[in-house]
Amino acid sequence: MSRIQANLLLLFAAAIWGGGFVAQSTAMKSIGPFWFIGLRFAVATVVVLPFVWMESRKAKEPLQSRNWLSFAAIGVALFGGAATQQLGLLTTTVTNSSFITGLYVVFVPLIAVIVMRRSPHWIIWPAALMALCGIYLLSGGSLSRLTTGDFLTVICALFWAAQITLAGSAVTETGRPLSISATQFAVTAVLALAVAAAVEPISLASIQAVLGEILYVGIFSSGLAFALQVIGQRYTTAPQAAIFLASEALFGASLAALILGETMGPLGYVGCALMFAAMLAVELVPELARRRNAAA
Repeated sequence: MSRIQANLLLLFAAAIWGGGFVAQSTAMKSIGPFWFIGLRFAVATVVVLPFVWMESRKAKEPLQSRNWLSFAAIGVALFGGAATQQLGLLTTTVTNSSFITGLYVVFVPLIAVIVMRRSPHWIIWPAALMALCGIYLLSGGSLSRLTTGDFLTVICALFWAAQITLAGSAVTETGRPLSISATQFAVTAVLALAVAAAVEPISLASIQAVLGEILYVGIFSSGLAFALQVIGQRYTTAPQAAIFLASEALFGASLAALILGETMGPLGYVGCALMFAAMLAVELVPELARRRNAAA
């Protein structure tokens, strides 16, 4: 596969994820957030299971109980991210959600600094400041205009960052990314369905009304896009992969404008640009520095 083809696969994956924000928002006109989370991740679990079977057949060593516990912990983090993002979409726009969620790129190295005591790259601090300024401008220059959903989505980005950090360690230890995916999907589905059964009404008609959205995020966002990411990153450079995957936020905002008619003021666009620049800087600057040092 050529690098151009790989980058196009990554761009397609980002477009699928961007469309997922729209599907998540429109679904809640007919179904509660926790029912939607539970059903989408139940579908995602079923989609990934055949690939888990193939992965386990090739594995040299069986998974230990501590591995399964770590996989479950990743699922709890994923549930936290999915729940806060979905609840956030009740009171924020798809545009805000897509860009604020993308801040997990900035939060991942910050977690490494705080929790794992790793020395940060210098770009982390200006990128974090850019991200905060971006959120401020996204509110139109007044923090009082930020909604509860915006703050929930910031928490969502923190959960995503924790999930990525935990998953990275687990993949390094076990080499079983698909088993991790299936386990975290299943844990999230079980937790969400338990909450939904306790606090949200449900009917067959409401499920049928959002079946398209459930299947889209369950099959395409969680199944197909994940596969495209894994394949594409094998045949391109890390900086280029970062650029194309970060475009998820741009696709989310563009599709929200096209399908939902969302708009924002000039300051909002500047805020989005600052957050997008922060995401790219955190990914690109350290990688380019490593390549420069390796070539020296």
